[in-house]
Amino acid sequence: MTFTDIPAGFEPHFRKAPLTDPWEPLYSKKTDKAVIIGLRLATPHTNARGLIHGGLIAALADAAMGYSCAQATGWTTSFVTVSLSIDYVGAAEIGQWLAVESDVIKTGSTICFAQCLVKADDAVIARASGTFRVVPKKG
Repeated sequence: MTFTDIPAGFEPHFRKAPLTDPWEPLYSKKTDKAVIIGLRLATPHTNARGLIHGGLIAALADAAMGYSCAQATGWTTSFVTVSLSIDYVGAAEIGQWLAVESDVIKTGSTICFAQCLVKADDAVIARASGTFRVVPKKG
């Protein structure tokens, strides 16, 4: 796989945010009950030691799980993070494909529980879980 190869099914991410602008291009793939976020790792994603930064991994895990809660509920409400837990179990390098694959555990009228695996070229490098509060959509 070359540096620019994007796996099948991924398209430019549908939602932009000031936090993630420096990390572009981001990609996503929707399934029936989840949104998978992906990107080809590059220098802007690294820490001072040249490793992929844990903050990037945490932010993308948080976003993927929140989007997955929205996908699982038909995008009828919005979600804000109540808690986020992450375990780093490996490392990733520049050039690898990073994918954040979420699974919604339970949705309710006020809360959503989700978990995800973060993979670099299909090797798990982190796992996360999140709790999200349901909030009405604005206007």
